[in-house]
Amino acid sequence: MDGLIILDNTGRPIIQSGFRSKPLAYPMLHVEAFNNALGKARRAGDVESVIFVPGDSPSACCHVECADVRILCPVSNDVDPLFAFAFIQTFVDILREYFGSPSAATLRDNFDVVYQLLEETLDAGGQPLTTSPNALRDIVLPPSLLSKLLSVAGANLTSTINSGTSIGGPFSSPIPWRKAGVRHARDEIYFDMVEVLSAIVNKHGTTLNSSVWGKIETNSKLSGTPDCLLTFTNPHVLTDMAFHPCVRLQRWKRDSSLSFVPPDGHFTLAEYRYTPSSTATTARFMTAGTTTIAAKENIPIPFVLKPAVEVTDAGVSFDLKLTSRMPSQTMESLSVEMYLGDGATGVKCLTSRGDGASGGSGVGSLTGSWTLDTKKMVVRWEIPQVPPSSVWSIRGSYTCPSGVPRPAHAVQIAFEVASYTFSALKVDQLKVTGENYKPYKGVRGRSSAKIEWRW
Repeated sequence: MDGLIILDNTGRPIIQSGFRSKPLAYPMLHVEAFNNALGKARRAGDVESVIFVPGDSPSACCHVECADVRILCPVSNDVDPLFAFAFIQTFVDILREYFGSPSAATLRDNFDVVYQLLEETLDAGGQPLTTSPNALRDIVLPPSLLSKLLSVAGANLTSTINSGTSIGGPFSSPIPWRKAGVRHARDEIYFDMVEVLSAIVNKHGTTLNSSVWGKIETNSKLSGTPDCLLTFTNPHVLTDMAFHPCVRLQRWKRDSSLSFVPPDGHFTLAEYRYTPSSTATTARFMTAGTTTIAAKENIPIPFVLKPAVEVTDAGVSFDLKLTSRMPSQTMESLSVEMYLGDGATGVKCLTSRGDGASGGSGVGSLTGSWTLDTKKMVVRWEIPQVPPSSVWSIRGSYTCPSGVPRPAHAVQIAFEVASYTFSALKVDQLKVTGENYKPYKGVRGRSSAKIEWRW
């Protein structure tokens, strides 16, 4: 990896790495290659994730979109693109730790901080250097109103902070991911088990492919150097584990428990994949009146969609009926998107619910609401809350004067479920030793899904 380039939504560079070992025109070659590819694409999502950049020394450009900015990573050597994408994602997470939402305006206002982060996270040889937020906070001070006022007044904030503490400076702790002498007024630690379901379903309602990837997000506010032991009641549901460096691997291999000294603040303790081990998993989604059972190796889809789409030379008519299969949980922020094709006009839709309520466009919680994105030519149907076993439908039609309509033969469905995990992973207990206090502990689960349902 040669560096990073951050572009705004117009394709203009906001900030970039030094690229000390490359010619001055090297970064702009990649910016121009990306903008050319974006200009040729019919939609922004059609641009290839890795773009070939011709020249005397051919290279590639990996890019990721985040909010209203685009991050480019030029690669000139024989490097796996996944390595570049992993680093870009890590840098995005660092920006979120520092600024919350890494928008173009925020990055411009904090140009000095972003440039320091670029210099500290990637060395001149293209190797990741310091990517731990805890270590970076000792080197690059997070932006604040106080630091800006002191900077304007000519004060040296860094020396002021270092002179008022007994810590020798960055990396003074024997534990790389945790600062020494951490103190909190209230000792507490929280765990969020976040799972994402991805699936493809054919027109007959059979799941072709499904997977659940999860991660344990942790927010630690513990004083001193605590030693934590986290155990689960059903660790057998976890496969393909990836751990934070603080986790002791030998302890996990021995009894599937997580033993660690946590970093201070937010971090991802572990990532995993969930694979159903028995048909008992399927029963969690079965309700009265439903007979479709997914294959044993697939995760059951928590709803049923019955699409009916008719395409003629004059236009398209469609009828989508959605039925929840959740036994007790409510699906939230459910959205259904259908691509209509170029040249679609005269779009009309009517939403309804199983109890007979109906409505047109606009915002409403009784039947949901629908909108048309004329730029992407996508109809978006949104339902704020879908109670268990409820039935929803949307009917619509449109014409295509320019020719035979070509709608996408699949709809994209997304939703969230609070206080719920697809794997039913449960924490048994958390022990904190090494310090003389009893911290507050909190655990919760939340899930989301992105499903492609074909017709």
